[in-house]
Amino acid sequence: MGDNESFWESLIYAHPTCVAWKQEAEGSVYHLASILFVVGFMGGSGFFGLMYVFSLLGLGFLCSSVWAWLDVCAADIFSWNFVLFVICFVQFIYVTYQVRSVSFEKEFQELYSSLFQPLGISLTVFRKIVLCCDAEVVTLEKEHCYAMQGKTPIDKLSMLVSGRIRVTVDGEFLHYIFPFQFLDSPEWDSLRPTEEGIFQVTLTAETDCRYVAWRRKKLYLLFAKHRFISRLFSILIGNDIADKLYALNDRVHVGKGLRYDIRLPNFYQVAVPGTPKVQPAEQLVSNSRQKFTNFGNCDSSKK
Repeated sequence: MGDNESFWESLIYAHPTCVAWKQEAEGSVYHLASILFVVGFMGGSGFFGLMYVFSLLGLGFLCSSVWAWLDVCAADIFSWNFVLFVICFVQFIYVTYQVRSVSFEKEFQELYSSLFQPLGISLTVFRKIVLCCDAEVVTLEKEHCYAMQGKTPIDKLSMLVSGRIRVTVDGEFLHYIFPFQFLDSPEWDSLRPTEEGIFQVTLTAETDCRYVAWRRKKLYLLFAKHRFISRLFSILIGNDIADKLYALNDRVHVGKGLRYDIRLPNFYQVAVPGTPKVQPAEQLVSNSRQKFTNFGNCDSSKK
């Protein structure tokens, strides 16, 4: 115990105390370095936040090195500050290289800024998602079919980037698919990873379209490696299915202006007066159940 006390006493009291403080302030370079340190430590996260922090801290350490070399004339202070400046400079170059390496085509940039960036997804995570689809954007010409009812196998998950897709069943219009919506989210969610299936609807391009496609097996491998991406796609797909269901619900009416509500299938809500009658009640209920087989019962099929 006495040895420890003597150690701390020697550490604290061994050096002479300051009897007379310097009256003049340090040079402007020293104060500039301090300001750069304060502003630098206010940086945020992410790539650009790291670039901000390392750039200002590096400039701060550089100013401290200049101050130590010209004013203090202390080799040890200069050496430490210069080493820290070099470390910050190397880190800044490394982060800048990472930012430049994470670059995408125009369609992927729009996809990121519209869908993934608002969710707080970093560029590195988005880069893994893009690489899973081989960074390829597929073109679908007007009036060409993405999928045909009863013929096209469900072997991928696609998202529309530009254009508009018309969804029909037995030649009857269901709804449209707009940019940054999945083309086949209900079909994807209705199958387990080991199951196979075919489309029960036809998807036709109303205009020239561009879409991104992830192959089923490659996407499941990505989900297995990165659980965060799996949860992300689960949320996006669930939200997309809900949008499609409500798009169907908005156009389904049953006699006398009553609207069929998919949330309460045994009840009807009164629509705006003058709403046109689309189908007779019995035929509509029968058809709507058939339409919702692959849209409304996705979760139950998983269970």
